[in-house]
Amino acid sequence: MGRREEFFAERERLTALTLKRANLVTKRFFALDGAAYDEGALPRVTKELLGLVASLVLRCDDCITYHVVGAWEAGATGDQLMEAMSVALVVGGSIVIPHLRRAAALLDELEADDEASGDRA
Repeated sequence: MGRREEFFAERERLTALTLKRANLVTKRFFALDGAAYDEGALPRVTKELLGLVASLVLRCDDCITYHVVGAWEAGATGDQLMEAMSVALVVGGSIVIPHLRRAAALLDELEADDEASGDRA
């Protein structure tokens, strides 16, 4: 199982545990969070890139993983992801660098996985 699959399996497990115990506020927030990235006036790929920038600046590794994969799956290119990460670096400063490194490594994994499977020929 690759990093992407491990991340989403653990996320799904923890979300199920959280929602089992959640009150109405938590349930509504989870629904709102999911709906925010749906297609709308902005395409999903743009919203994922915006989420990635915010996540890098806030230094949330789980969120960064979620949005790198989300943007990739929505059709973002490696160049688009790196450009968005550059914006985060300018906004957030050098404290973003360790998170940017891990995001770039994840992007390499996604590209290699898709190349091996022929998904993005």
